[in-house]
Amino acid sequence: MKSLLDTHAFLWYLLGDANLGIKAKDIIDTQENLYFSIVSLWEIAIKINIGKLQIYRPIEDLSKELQSINIQILPIINKDIELYSALTFPSNHRDPFDRMLIVQAINHSLILISRDVKFDAYPIQRLWD
Repeated sequence: MKSLLDTHAFLWYLLGDANLGIKAKDIIDTQENLYFSIVSLWEIAIKINIGKLQIYRPIEDLSKELQSINIQILPIINKDIELYSALTFPSNHRDPFDRMLIVQAINHSLILISRDVKFDAYPIQRLWD
């Protein structure tokens, strides 16, 4: 099973937050084909920069921490951009980071590990609890 972690899933895992679902934690602990989108790293950097997030470590350490738990960084490729521009998103789901995760999950046949039920409106599989 190949999976893509939503931003909050990785952060909650990293910070030991009780909001992380049991199944999500088990997948992160035991699975080998885990991915974290470069767009999520960008989202984290933006939120740190505007004061909406604190991770209590230098952001450059996140890549090392991803490697240490065997999570690969998923780049944005041309096919992701093409699919993004072709996919129709409901007007109530305006988050560009979430939209890219949806596109990458579709394009790379990944299961999305996320608590966000908004993802259920798309042709992807989401796991949490």
